[in-house]
Amino acid sequence: MAIREGSMLGHAGLAFATGVAGFHLLPSMPPLWSGASLLLASALLARLVPRSRLLFLASLGLFWAQIHAAVLLHAPFPDDLARAPLSVEGRIVSIPTDTEQGQRFLFAVERTRLDGTDLSFAGRVRLSCYQDCPDFRAGERWRLAVRLKPRHGYMNPGGFDYERWLFEQGIKATGHLRGSGPAERLDAAAGRDWLTRWRQALAGHLARVLGDSSQVGLIQALTIGERAGIEREVWDIFTRTGTNHLVAISGLHVGLVAGGLFLVTRRLWSMSTRLTLVLAAPKAAAIAGALAALGYAGLAGFAVSTQRALIMLAVVLGSVVWQRTLRPYHALTLALVGVLVWDPGAVLSYGFWLSFGAVALLLFNLGQRLPSRDLWTRWGRAQWAVGIGLLPLLFLFFGQASLVAPPVNLVAVPLFSLVILPLVLIASLLSLIPGLDWPLRLTAEGLDLCLAGLEWVADLPWASGHLAARPSWVWGVALLGALLVLAPRGLPGRWLGLVLLLPLLAVRPPAPRQGEVWFTLLDVGQGLAAVVETASGTLVYDTGPAYPSGFETGTMVLAPFLQSRGIERIERLVISHADKDHAGGAAGLLASIPAGRILSGEPERLGLAKVEPCLAGEGWEWSGVRFGFLYPERPGVKGNNASCVLKIETGGRSILLTGDVEAKVERELAERLGPGLRSDVLVAGHHGSATSTSAPFLDAVDPDWVLFSSGYANQFGFPVAEVRARVAERGIASLDTAIRGAIQIRLGPDGWIGAPEGWRDRAARLWTHRPGPSP
Repeated sequence: MAIREGSMLGHAGLAFATGVAGFHLLPSMPPLWSGASLLLASALLARLVPRSRLLFLASLGLFWAQIHAAVLLHAPFPDDLARAPLSVEGRIVSIPTDTEQGQRFLFAVERTRLDGTDLSFAGRVRLSCYQDCPDFRAGERWRLAVRLKPRHGYMNPGGFDYERWLFEQGIKATGHLRGSGPAERLDAAAGRDWLTRWRQALAGHLARVLGDSSQVGLIQALTIGERAGIEREVWDIFTRTGTNHLVAISGLHVGLVAGGLFLVTRRLWSMSTRLTLVLAAPKAAAIAGALAALGYAGLAGFAVSTQRALIMLAVVLGSVVWQRTLRPYHALTLALVGVLVWDPGAVLSYGFWLSFGAVALLLFNLGQRLPSRDLWTRWGRAQWAVGIGLLPLLFLFFGQASLVAPPVNLVAVPLFSLVILPLVLIASLLSLIPGLDWPLRLTAEGLDLCLAGLEWVADLPWASGHLAARPSWVWGVALLGALLVLAPRGLPGRWLGLVLLLPLLAVRPPAPRQGEVWFTLLDVGQGLAAVVETASGTLVYDTGPAYPSGFETGTMVLAPFLQSRGIERIERLVISHADKDHAGGAAGLLASIPAGRILSGEPERLGLAKVEPCLAGEGWEWSGVRFGFLYPERPGVKGNNASCVLKIETGGRSILLTGDVEAKVERELAERLGPGLRSDVLVAGHHGSATSTSAPFLDAVDPDWVLFSSGYANQFGFPVAEVRARVAERGIASLDTAIRGAIQIRLGPDGWIGAPEGWRDRAARLWTHRPGPSP
């Protein structure tokens, strides 16, 4: 009976979780009455047909997730106020983190005003301060002059979904402080954010003690969960070695602290007869472990990952206190339901799937085997189970995974658990005592050595691998195959697991055929980057912008897109000219993917090796697709008018890319080439600036589509109304990456051309920003 009840409990929990996860796959937010109606109908059905209760629980999970999402999506920041000069009042609800340009923090807006008029917007926003930043402290109330825009990020195949992350964090808008407006502190008290204020003070103390140590960010991450101080290069080391889970305070850290205090308390408590008569040692140890976990999670600001760990520990330790026999799978299911009841949006976190997946894999692989007396055998088997079992998920979520994670973690996890984490925590506490800051500095030096070892492993060429996008069925089959490989040896058909893993390696993304062109104008904000795929070569035209913060689109947009397409080499890299919004991502892209020839209108300004000038008349052919430069006619031209003008032709159809050339050059091209300038698709010059895409040029090109590459709510107002009107007057269809995300179009050798598709529409989810047309 107990087994049957436990099985029913497990099925019920999984049904509820399925409903929550299924809701977040919807492309848009359905009306609340639809979820309520489904719940009511399934409740009536469950009443009549008891076997349908799982359907009711799934509907309950779906409706619960819908209510949670409705709160986050209610009263969004309006598009027509994007970049408007606003005044907001509210509280700082996070630790302000230092950036190369200033500071960044979360701000709970309580009041919004425009020109002295109150607006209805309120909610959590993410703000940046770029110059003359005040001494911001968590919990303070401020009146700030800001410019905001709705949740909006780049939308590209293979790219990071920034809007999903903002939605998961409960952020409604992003923006920055206006330098011309005053910042007025209204209340210096911490209020209900006293814990965050205390954590901020501790972060500052650690930074002062460690001075210019390169491990300040890492120690802050391990003590208070603030990872903003870890440089991207260091994160790459942890990612390539599969040890990034050791850095962020998560279930592992909370579990280690709780487990360590549990063992110590049980040992010490059992030594006293008087104490054991009052409370059994296991119960006392469970309470001590729970309090330790609560304290450490509070130190980390109760981040989402620590909330999951607390709920899981509450289930496990609660069963000890109340003397309930709880099977491991049932404990995992109860924890799963507890997390989703507390926060249904947790399913959007990759950490949610990886943490629950890791525990489930350990139970599956080790729980069905006789325990080994050899500790290292059990430990090695655990790393093998997690390393192999999570590979499909890691490739699915990130497009890459560490191939050395099992052997590295075999050493790194016990070293971290038994040495590094206790040393960091103890040394950090001791540093609060005057004169005892040397243990913390010594610990930082030890971390330098550990990081040097990880860096050596990360530099191995086979340390990590990338995997191109795969059809959905491949991931499902691969997960099943991984489970079969990890199953007990006596299971019949276990060898089929290797067969089921083969599609993960063998299936490749579709590719252009002879004479086809697959063109993608990527969404890189206020910049330009395009990829042209043919059957025998790939061309990249421009690489998007780079910013003083260190963010650049070559690494963050172009490389992930190419890797998702299975492209390992760029045959031609054309950088129209050297302006940062066109060439900023070049170095980052080349660090990830090699290129054959590199051509540019301003080769000497790029700072790259072996760059050749692009010149009119030069051309080549790939698989029946012709490429030809139309401009410049001579080297040495400077600025926007140095841009390489490239025409791509197949089957009588063509695409024209003009970089930033202005009306003067456009007029010269029209006069020189005449009908030879005619193209079906024109990528508008200079992002839709009034200096380009002139009327005579439009008449000469006579395109069916004009594509704009611009940033959402950009400060220049591109594409300007004048150019958009000029295009519309001629009956030419237009699309803008700021509105549609990456724009993809295909041309065939028989003259076929497909209508352009926007990735924002194609990959939409309920959190996806759907901006209206430009005003």
